[in-house]
Amino acid sequence: MKNKNKVKLSYEPEADVLMWEITDKPIDYAKEIGNVIVHFTKNNTPVLIEILEASKFLTGVKNLVEKTQISIKETILTP
Repeated sequence: MKNKNKVKLSYEPEADVLMWEITDKPIDYAKEIGNVIVHFTKNNTPVLIEILEASKFLTGVKNLVEKTQISIKETILTP
């Protein structure tokens, strides 16, 4: 039996798009917010999330995580 709730991540390097497939339900419509496109079922359930310019997005996430880790370390180490 196929697991319908299996999450899939894939990356298309030529287009620089990161795709996160949440479910394999049919897509009815999509909404674009900046560089993110979310595809939904007719019942408004997210099916697929596409991140355009993924390398730029992931670099930003990496920088944010690094800054957060530094802030946490400074908070812990500062009396």
